[in-house]
Amino acid sequence: MIISASRRTDIPAFYTPWFMNRIREGFLLTRNPFNAHQIRRVSLSPEDVDVIVFWTRNPRMLMEHLDELDQLGYCYYFQYTITGYPKELENSVPRPHRAIETFIKLSDRIGADKVIWRYDPILLSNILDINEHKRLFNKIASMLYGKTRKVVISFSDFYKKTERNLDKVNGLQYYDITKSPSMLNELVSHMVTTAKKYGMSIETCAEEVDTSNLKVNHGKCIDDILIDELFGISLSSVKDSGQREACGCIKSIDIGSYNTCLHECSYCYATFNKQMVMNNKSKHDPNSPFLIGGIEGVDPNLLLSPIIQASLF
Repeated sequence: MIISASRRTDIPAFYTPWFMNRIREGFLLTRNPFNAHQIRRVSLSPEDVDVIVFWTRNPRMLMEHLDELDQLGYCYYFQYTITGYPKELENSVPRPHRAIETFIKLSDRIGADKVIWRYDPILLSNILDINEHKRLFNKIASMLYGKTRKVVISFSDFYKKTERNLDKVNGLQYYDITKSPSMLNELVSHMVTTAKKYGMSIETCAEEVDTSNLKVNHGKCIDDILIDELFGISLSSVKDSGQREACGCIKSIDIGSYNTCLHECSYCYATFNKQMVMNNKSKHDPNSPFLIGGIEGVDPNLLLSPIIQASLF
């Protein structure tokens, strides 16, 4: 079983105490994001968890507990996002130099193969034109030289909820780069050259647009081949049917909740609005088996029965 922690929120940055409490208890409870009444118990026993994939912009708090995770026998790797966008778009993320400093410390601690840099999503706008993306990508890549083996890119998806949040940014004019093949090819070609210069392979994440002609293949963020290479664990390569069609990830259980991330990224697909995030944060109890909310009304068998592996949503 693979634990995804998490596509829906930044657990390392904001919910490490809760996560470590659940590790020590050996299980957690999670709700189906599309049906809150559907509750599952997920085993976190080292015997049941093959790999944990962490998604984060700031793993500093979790890094203090890596020795404990290692001693318990967990295998894990990180998907680590650094973009360096202006505060109008990323209001509360660590600034680039601090994020890079943390990335380097994490890489030195666990190895460059286990920390994957994400430059995503790529948002083209009047404050982030193609030349600024080239500059940012080159700058970050140069500072991560030798500290990662792979960079993952993706392009912004303009869901209605995303557009609503972007439209609130004063004076922002944004564009879908996938609608401009010449600009997309120019930017991706630059990224390919830059990644190669600094010893990184480059892949896309959940992209329908074909970039194979630019030597950029579709990747898997939760990757059976990588897991085998890193840990010698052979897992099924069956695609996760719960993800978008363009997503290549294999099956996992995501333990996060939407509308709980406090980074305040205007382009985020997992956050509807700040008020919902703050309401959910107020319901967070680090001692609860749920990320959000308590156990009122929960079937006692989910709390007392032997740990069993949860079915996937």
